[in-house]
Amino acid sequence: MKVLIIGGVAAGTKVAAKLKRENRDTEVTILTESKDISYAGCGLPYYVGNVIPDRDELIVNTPESFMALTGANVLTETKVTKVNPKENTVEALDLKTNRTNTYEYDKLVIASGAQPIKPPLEGIDLDGVFFMRTPDDAISLRNAIESGKIKRAVVVGGGFIGLEVAENLALQGINSTVIDMADMVPPGFEPEFTEYIADHLAEHGIMIFTGTKLEAIVGEDKVEKIKTDKRTMKADAVILSIGIRANTAFLADTDIELMPNRTIKVNSNFQTNYENIYAVGDCATVTNKITGEPAWSPMGSTANIAGRILAKNINGESFNYGGVLGTAVAKLPNLNIGRTGLTENAAKDAGYNVISVVTVVDDKAHYYPDSSFFIVKMLADRNTKKLLGLQVLGKGAVDKMVDIAVTAITLGATLEDIENMDLAYAPPFSTAIHPFAHTVNVLLNKINGNFNTITPYEFANGKAEEYKIIDASIVPSLKGIPYIDLSKVEGELPEYKKDEKLLLVCSKGKRAYMLQNRLKYFGYTNTLVLEGGTILNKI
Repeated sequence: MKVLIIGGVAAGTKVAAKLKRENRDTEVTILTESKDISYAGCGLPYYVGNVIPDRDELIVNTPESFMALTGANVLTETKVTKVNPKENTVEALDLKTNRTNTYEYDKLVIASGAQPIKPPLEGIDLDGVFFMRTPDDAISLRNAIESGKIKRAVVVGGGFIGLEVAENLALQGINSTVIDMADMVPPGFEPEFTEYIADHLAEHGIMIFTGTKLEAIVGEDKVEKIKTDKRTMKADAVILSIGIRANTAFLADTDIELMPNRTIKVNSNFQTNYENIYAVGDCATVTNKITGEPAWSPMGSTANIAGRILAKNINGESFNYGGVLGTAVAKLPNLNIGRTGLTENAAKDAGYNVISVVTVVDDKAHYYPDSSFFIVKMLADRNTKKLLGLQVLGKGAVDKMVDIAVTAITLGATLEDIENMDLAYAPPFSTAIHPFAHTVNVLLNKINGNFNTITPYEFANGKAEEYKIIDASIVPSLKGIPYIDLSKVEGELPEYKKDEKLLLVCSKGKRAYMLQNRLKYFGYTNTLVLEGGTILNKI
């Protein structure tokens, strides 16, 4: 069997390697436009920041080492220009000789990836404009930094890569600003979390300007400033990280079915509308595991998982891909962020009766050195109590929290299924009741009516205006706000009516909950706790 693969990097090389491991007789050829066949795209920002010192560490395999390891044939600097599905052939331009060659296949795998969006802007070709997609992009930017040419940089695009680039520029002492057309960054996080992230980055010298459109890059021979629809900013460098689009233009003359975003439409076996043509990686669509709707997941993790499954299917097995959850984590200055599953609005749009809770929980034993906290938002369906999503911020291992949620959602778990899991505990790693289980317990209390709250989003939008704020902290901490000491509440409080609307606030929400519980016992019927406390909310 002759298998032809268009594209390398993550998906293409994974398909090739797995095919050859499972069936050495399969003839596998990779055609790739790049000189590099496999590199760590997610590591590029860290090369810019000198966290990864050597370029060679970004290269997973050279073409030579990959061919020796797997037995697949690799043709680099070979640009596919046309696919002929009815003839089972592919036409490709050899960039070294400028000759077009034709390649035959029994099965074709399209793993052509995606390309950075390059908008038709004034000044986009000036010296000092960079992208962040290939090792050469990262090398060019780091060389410019090390030459001393860059003092101020603007990153256009507040996605994970853009924010990671900004962090690594800041590590090099460069004044860094991020602009984005969206109202909130990074994408996929709730408003209360994006505001916290923006404030945190500002404290670390990285300014975020959302709702801001780049209109021009200005300079004589090199970048001097940028013009947006809001303001003009001085800059020595502009890093464009405004997104990517599927690299599928070469399919324009075929009837291979594409989605509206130009990704290739495939079924759960990664087949296109042609039985012997498949697509995986950044160029292909997948499905959302929760909703079953089409989804695009241009992630190295998705590409590797999909590539492995596809190879097994080509070799005669039958595996369906269950879909993605939108899982992602990122490292920012002194803050890690992670998410999986649906946001609140997405869950509502999908027809769920959504209930959520925001907690601030210890990330490990509070007495252990370097202990901190997680800010967690957990979503479930009120009717079935199935977990729908999780977002988490903190200095610690947010990936651990996210991965537990991924496991639970993938297995269709309810909150009761996961509330008493035997999760790992020791003071350096966790708390006796794991922070994930702690949040599950709080959400169950809210569903069951034992915890009455107002969410950060509701509070920010004025839904507590009729409530009197009460400081429920260990010691008074809110200037000009009445204080109630939980430890001294042993009966009715003469200064408050039992039906008075009281909003109980402390740093994390835990002590306010304990005060609410005690006040309920003494007959107070109109208390709410502010989720996330003063750590997340601005009082």
